[in-house]
Amino acid sequence: MAHAAVLAFFAAVLVVLSAIDLRTRRLPNRIVLPAAALVLAAQIAIAPDRALEWTLGAAGAFAFLLAAALVNPAGLGMGDVKLALLLGAALGWAVAPALFIGLAAASVAGVVLIVRGGWAARKTALPLGPFLAFGGIAALFL
Repeated sequence: MAHAAVLAFFAAVLVVLSAIDLRTRRLPNRIVLPAAALVLAAQIAIAPDRALEWTLGAAGAFAFLLAAALVNPAGLGMGDVKLALLLGAALGWAVAPALFIGLAAASVAGVVLIVRGGWAARKTALPLGPFLAFGGIAALFL
């Protein structure tokens, strides 16, 4: 029951963050970071035997997107990197398929933009947060 409450909170935060990112193209630290800390602490309190999974999931997802942001700073915001921290804290090892699903969905959206708008549309910025949130929600159900 407690784990379900944490995951419900996680899903609600993802919905809020997606709406904010679509509207403002920002993922506010005042929501992402406290949510990540709260989810990680709750996961560890509920299932201390899986503390390493939650911690490494959060750190690994953060490091993965941080590396991508450092390679292409214009292509990925730090809010997305911090969102990966939240995803990992909530999903543990399941963060890998969540990131794959989210990035694949964003890629499909990018291809659709190029098909509809021509090659010049490849410079169109898409907010990544809603796609990562979609991947996170999808991973909950897989």
